[in-house]
Amino acid sequence: MNLAQGVEGSNPTLNIIIFAVFVAITLVIVFRASRNSKTASDYYAAGRSFTGPQNGIAISGDYLSAASFLGIAGAIALNGYDGFLYSIGFLVAWLVALLLVAELLRNTGKFTLGDVVAFRMRQRPIRAAAAVSTLAVSFFYLLAQMAGAGGLVNLLLGITGEWGQNAVIAVVGVLMILYVLIGGMKGTTWVQIIKAVLLILGALAMTIWVLVKFGFNFSGLLQGAVDRGGQTGAALLDPGKQYGKSGTSKLDFLSLGIALVLGTAGLPHVLMRFYTVPTAKEARRSVVWAIVLIGVFYLFTLVLGYGAGALVGPQTINSAPGGTNSAAPLLALELGGPVLLGFISAVAFATILAVVAGLTITASASFAHDVYANVIKKGQVDSKQAEVRVARITALVIGALAIVGGILAKNQNVAFLVALAFAVAASANLPTLLYSLFWKRFNTQGALWSMYGGLVITIVLIVFSPAVSGGSKPMIKGVDFHWFPLENPGLVSIPASFLLGWLGTILSKEHNAQKYAEMEVRSLTGAHAEKATTH
Repeated sequence: MNLAQGVEGSNPTLNIIIFAVFVAITLVIVFRASRNSKTASDYYAAGRSFTGPQNGIAISGDYLSAASFLGIAGAIALNGYDGFLYSIGFLVAWLVALLLVAELLRNTGKFTLGDVVAFRMRQRPIRAAAAVSTLAVSFFYLLAQMAGAGGLVNLLLGITGEWGQNAVIAVVGVLMILYVLIGGMKGTTWVQIIKAVLLILGALAMTIWVLVKFGFNFSGLLQGAVDRGGQTGAALLDPGKQYGKSGTSKLDFLSLGIALVLGTAGLPHVLMRFYTVPTAKEARRSVVWAIVLIGVFYLFTLVLGYGAGALVGPQTINSAPGGTNSAAPLLALELGGPVLLGFISAVAFATILAVVAGLTITASASFAHDVYANVIKKGQVDSKQAEVRVARITALVIGALAIVGGILAKNQNVAFLVALAFAVAASANLPTLLYSLFWKRFNTQGALWSMYGGLVITIVLIVFSPAVSGGSKPMIKGVDFHWFPLENPGLVSIPASFLLGWLGTILSKEHNAQKYAEMEVRSLTGAHAEKATTH
């Protein structure tokens, strides 16, 4: 069964045409952008040629994944207040990125997370650890996007059958590889900018449309959602519908919230965007733009979620093949018929392509720059083109793995993959990054313990959590080997990683005060940073 069969009036042919137009336009833009992609700086950081506002729009395009658009709208439609808490967590996370990371990262690093952490440490083991962590986060995030995306696009195109669904995932993967191979960071950034503009305009149009239906009376909209929700309708306006049933569920929400708020500032594909601007001042501006755009978008999801609850109804959303994810498409069909559904479908498709392209270029840059150039070649790369060539080959390999992984995971519960990506970013990357920037005594052993320890603890706790077995929607059905009670490990793994970083540092005598002083001056002033300016 598919969305086309499940919903009267859907037009898969129209959806395919709109998809094809979007792909054609973005490919032309990527080809044009690729003409200036020659050096490593061009390929990884778009030649640092984007302004703060442009980068801010691209960051919002990179950050607002299909989960943000479809998942949160559906969560609000079905769980009301508790669903909106996701939006708050995702948005508040940007304050951590703005206040603690963005400017200092742009001043200290060159292309990757490894550049910052290895600045005052022993280069090879630290860069290897940073690359492992980056590849782990990117791959789990990529799997979630590919698997969720494959299912979503199948629904919107009305494709059924095993081979048809696999073909859609393969097409998404091939397009992603094309964007990255041809356009590098510049092409990927333009795809993200276009997608962000389309997504925000689409959400704005639907928000106004919903409000018009209720005479711009938000209270009337909420009442409509309560009335349509039946016996549990009143619970949509109160906290606790999803996370208030037991003490464990409240702890689970706290754990998820911590992972979301702290994970964003450790996501490698978000951090890498700060290198595409010429100065730290522009990096700061880009985060402010991103916060405004993402904040406005999440306000739209509040209206869209309750609008779907009021106009479509939880029963219809739950019975649709996409479940929660189908709330926004069903609302589009209710408001504007097949044409609006086609546009929203294309926006969802654009969302997937932009996010997976950003993840792929980050993972390939980390391998080529940290592992190939600095670990294998010890910083002595034969030519400027050699590193970029390795990055392109890595992008091909990652793309192929993502396609295979997406096909294998397409029928699984992918929510835990996103949680895993955020939890690994918050546990392995953020403590090491903050210690590197702010703790004078921090050393190589502390960084290695923090990164590898955070990564291992997070993965072990996820594997033995209810998200994988024994929960309400486990990845592996029919078995139960879970002993860790929480679906998200952030509450345990993040403090453990900070503790390991501290312990590893204290137990090692290594300490380079001169390098820390140099890093502190550079991080705060931008002196000697690439394309540094005095203002």
